[in-house]
Amino acid sequence: MKTISIIGLGLIGGSFALALKKVGIAENIIGVDQNEVHQKEALELGIVDEVVSLDRAIEISDLIVIAVPINAIQNVLPEILDKIGDNTIVMDMGSTKAGICRKVLNHHKRKQFVATHPIAGTENSGPKAAFAELFLNKVAILCDVEQSEIDAANKVKKIYQSLWMNVKTMSSEAHDSHIAYVSHLSHITSFALGQAVLKKEKNEEAIFDMAGSGFESTVRLAKSSPDMWTPIFIQNRDNLLKAIDAYQIEISKIRKMIDEKDEKDIHQYLKNTNDIRRILNKK
Repeated sequence: MKTISIIGLGLIGGSFALALKKVGIAENIIGVDQNEVHQKEALELGIVDEVVSLDRAIEISDLIVIAVPINAIQNVLPEILDKIGDNTIVMDMGSTKAGICRKVLNHHKRKQFVATHPIAGTENSGPKAAFAELFLNKVAILCDVEQSEIDAANKVKKIYQSLWMNVKTMSSEAHDSHIAYVSHLSHITSFALGQAVLKKEKNEEAIFDMAGSGFESTVRLAKSSPDMWTPIFIQNRDNLLKAIDAYQIEISKIRKMIDEKDEKDIHQYLKNTNDIRRILNKK
């Protein structure tokens, strides 16, 4: 492709731009971002070759990548599809998919849109957090591909594969159900743990001195951007509520065992849960 535009120059969009540059996918990487500080940083860091307006990006791009929070994706995607030419492909990188796909279900240029979710990220945000290796050996999900042109879906798939990503396909509804448990719930528990510690432990020095690697790794996600995660929690509300309910059942179980000093059942519970290692080691 000659020109690829990235809308949203934060961690995901910026890392995608750097990765594309590293493998030489496009001749020209264009940036679009409403934040003037992000524009400046993206140019200074060499993330993009130039920054232009959204209308200009739509006019000159072969591929438009939307990497902004999901509520913003739902707002800007129909506008982009309204304005693109017949040969331009549009893809998003949002963490939920069903609401986005429903938003443009009946759009006359729906086939030029490919709904995706590269499952990669850190707790950091902004252009300075971006790095080219973010997507290396990670999974990219393409959703509702039957609603996209075959050529468009294949081009997007090949781009992800060129970044050494493992590409999977599924329905947007299945994606949102699965991701609630394996991603969104972990953020909820991290935010809740962080809040519990902040409310109960007023001695900041004690938190700093006594926080071991277990606490740091568990609460790391609580440093994630509220601008990104608030709309995710709202958009995937139904699935996330089910995941929270399932989690609360398990919390209640282990609380009861601890309360009753049931050493045997606690040990067996922990041993059974260790099976998660087997599943994760398959990656």
